Amino acid sequence: MPRKRYRTHSLRRVYVRTPGGEIVIHYEKRPWGTPRCALCKRPLFGVPRDSRKLKDLPKTKKRPERPYGGYLCAECLRRELTLAILDKYAGELG
Repeated sequence: MPRKRYRTHSLRRVYVRTPGGEIVIHYEKRPWGTPRCALCKRPLFGVPRDSRKLKDLPKTKKRPERPYGGYLCAECLRRELTLAILDKYAGELG
């Protein structure tokens, strides 16, 4: 049974053959994925890809300065806002 700190799915298991011929398990952090839009799943623009740089950047440099920046891409945001406005004024128009 692995130690308690290794019993998590946030660490991936890597099987390594040692020089003695044994196979042992090494635990390493999973690689970061690129930030993606919540609706269309395309990579987000304006968000740094390199996770090592993120900790040194201020919050304003980590995502675009617009509503839902860093969560929705610009195209999906425009579409959602248009649909929301149409829904809001649909009763008045017809």
